[in-house]
Amino acid sequence: MKSSFISVMTVCVILCSASTPIFGQFETDTFTTSQGELLITFIGHGSLIFDFAGMTIHIDPFSRLADYTTLPKADIVALTHEHLDHLDPKALREIVTDETTIILTESCTAKGQTGITMHNGDTVMVRGLRIVAVPAYNIVHKRTNGEPFHPKGKGNGYVMTFGDCTVYIAGDTEVIPEMKDLSDIDIAFLPMNLPYTMTPEMVSEAARSFRPAILYPYHYGDTDPNRLVELLAKETDIEVRIRRMR
Repeated sequence: MKSSFISVMTVCVILCSASTPIFGQFETDTFTTSQGELLITFIGHGSLIFDFAGMTIHIDPFSRLADYTTLPKADIVALTHEHLDHLDPKALREIVTDETTIILTESCTAKGQTGITMHNGDTVMVRGLRIVAVPAYNIVHKRTNGEPFHPKGKGNGYVMTFGDCTVYIAGDTEVIPEMKDLSDIDIAFLPMNLPYTMTPEMVSEAARSFRPAILYPYHYGDTDPNRLVELLAKETDIEVRIRRMR
């Protein structure tokens, strides 16, 4: 049997409205799942909001992108790693309540943030939502001292299952061998921010390794996302969608 971080078989009904503004200027896509609608709001950079089954899930909230006092309080927050644009104490103060569950890495706890610590390969159930932590790290791109921008074992990507719809939020990563262990991914977010994560060519390679039905490049900085559209133009089973995620 092929080993897999994701063993649940899912077939999401990929019915999406045109991207529409919500919470002011931010785009939102709506998907139909077996347990109701999943709304994904694109805050920018690596920051997302998921609304599902009466819950609001914030991914890597970053206060430079939005006034988080105007956004919904969090039922769940998922932090991929400890860098300030992913672990932002100011944004967390504005959305976290006594009822919020925070999912995070050990490197985030070392910065003083508390929550449920997940290591690569861990699975938790939070308010009925299945969350799997998967690796996120650099192989090629490194600092001048030779250390990867994101060392192996420190950061998480997360795979979240919303009814019959499986969403992969990759965090800050490059193409890594573990991506081949992903399966049945309906929606994927892959980073494309140089020099810290992937080139469009790397993102296209990553997408081909696990073939998500819908691919959103995110955290893409000054990289032209249309290059990714060109690279995957012949992959008819992978739909690339561009949103404002610089």
